Amino acid sequence: MAYSSRSPRRGALLAGAVAVLSLLTACGSQDGSSAPQKVSGTAGPATEAGDSPASTVSSPAASTPGGAASSSAPKTGTTSGGTSTGSGTSTGGKTGATSTRCHTSELRAAVGRNNPGAGQENFPIVLTNRSARTCTLRGYPGAALVNASGTQLGPDPRRSTGSPATVTLRPGQSAWAGLTFSNPEISEAKTARPAGLLITPPDERDHLKVAWPAGEVPVGGNSSSVFLTVFSPGTGA
Repeated sequence: MAYSSRSPRRGALLAGAVAVLSLLTACGSQDGSSAPQKVSGTAGPATEAGDSPASTVSSPAASTPGGAASSSAPKTGTTSGGTSTGSGTSTGGKTGATSTRCHTSELRAAVGRNNPGAGQENFPIVLTNRSARTCTLRGYPGAALVNASGTQLGPDPRRSTGSPATVTLRPGQSAWAGLTFSNPEISEAKTARPAGLLITPPDERDHLKVAWPAGEVPVGGNSSSVFLTVFSPGTGA
């Protein structure tokens, strides 16, 4: 009877020992004492908790020889409002073109020979480019006939009907505009004898002064108006 009572007790002790060993084994696997295992494959990017794994996208470097990444951005292109250069700098919609207009300081003035006709006196006002650059004239000159003290004689000249065109003057080239008026002997207008003619190039403020070579001009009364024409290439001779 004593042998029978010890057997169940011995079985219970064995079961308890197995349970303790199992618990110790579980604790050993959680404290990092077990050796790390190597797993084949490529590690993916780390994600925040709760994020779903990202889908795999091949890198441009993977398809480039030597592993160098190829840029997908265009090297050149057109920017809004202008033309792009190779460096990516826009030149702008409007070019900063320098004005080609002839300035007073770049010109030399003269009054050409009279070319009379049908009761009219016609004198070419000639402007010559004396600078080292090419410049342009367009439109009508300004003009005033003056006496020796610089006082204007008669009213301002009027503009004849014409179509202005741009005249390009290389160094040494000339353009001319006509100065015309009725012959005072025919019109019986009041006259005066100018000492000089002030000539202002188109769109300029400064003028050039030349001697007036042609005697009396109408300054008042019948048919006393003096007219100017637009500039044309040449000297008007």
